[in-house]
Amino acid sequence: MSFGAPLVLVALVLVPLLAAGYVVLQRDRLRAAAAFAAPHMAPSVAPRRPRWRRHVPLAAFLLAVAILVVAAAKPQRTVAVPVEKAQIMLVTDVSGSMLATDVQPNRLVAARRAAKAFIEQVPRQVNVGIEAFNQAPQVLANPTTDRDALNLALGRLRSSGGTATGEAIQTAVRVLAQAPAQNGKKPPSAIVLLSDGASTKGVDPLAAATASGRVRIPIYTVTLGTQGGTITVPRSEANPSAGTITKPVPPDVESLQAIARASKGKSYTAQTASGLSDVYKSLGSQLGTKKEPREITAGFAGAGLALLALGAAMSLRWFGRLI
Repeated sequence: MSFGAPLVLVALVLVPLLAAGYVVLQRDRLRAAAAFAAPHMAPSVAPRRPRWRRHVPLAAFLLAVAILVVAAAKPQRTVAVPVEKAQIMLVTDVSGSMLATDVQPNRLVAARRAAKAFIEQVPRQVNVGIEAFNQAPQVLANPTTDRDALNLALGRLRSSGGTATGEAIQTAVRVLAQAPAQNGKKPPSAIVLLSDGASTKGVDPLAAATASGRVRIPIYTVTLGTQGGTITVPRSEANPSAGTITKPVPPDVESLQAIARASKGKSYTAQTASGLSDVYKSLGSQLGTKKEPREITAGFAGAGLALLALGAAMSLRWFGRLI
């Protein structure tokens, strides 16, 4: 919890001072009663009152004062609110290695399912775009709040070819840059890039990531797969009848981490379908919301006034006076 006017909290020192004054006042009353009458006459001159009830109303008053001081300091709590007009490009690798079955049922299907969970997790006000890439990028859906259109776009993901990560980043940045400015500012944007390997052709992905960072579009990379991942490919593309071979396709974690660092984003890894889903859900919540302070003064003020009323009621009921 934070405070909009923290200096007001200095007034809390009044509470222990008031409590100390009350203790002194009670001792003075006892001395005065003792001086006024002989000890054997004290019960009739100054009859004993219930010990605990005598102090409860004042305790309620002191607590009420403390709460009202806190209310005056404008207490705030941080809440997550949707980022207005934010846009996210979900960029998915669909190269041939995404057919590896080390992530069940295979990497591509797991990526598609996790992307759907991501879309469900992102607040409805956030625009999401879909891009697939192998040796060439393809924008399947421009940033939109139409979740049905996004799910249809995810259904068009097909695996084949190589990996041109640099071009994919450049394309995503270009699409995000087309959004109109609001009050002279571009909407907050980010790229979520899922891949399982290093770029094999085209533009240097680190250079593309650095350029993305310069225009304040961070890239959140997600590395999918295990070191034991394999795919089956033709032994010879020129002679398909020559049979097939098993090719290892371990994920390249270092390359994707470097892309995230260059763009001032973050990197994640996932070795299972459930792990990937958890990462995407976390990213959806993280990128689709921002932390903002919200005043909760009314709650404290209400509690303080209620305690004041309770203390007054108890004092009137038991002793016929307010304090």
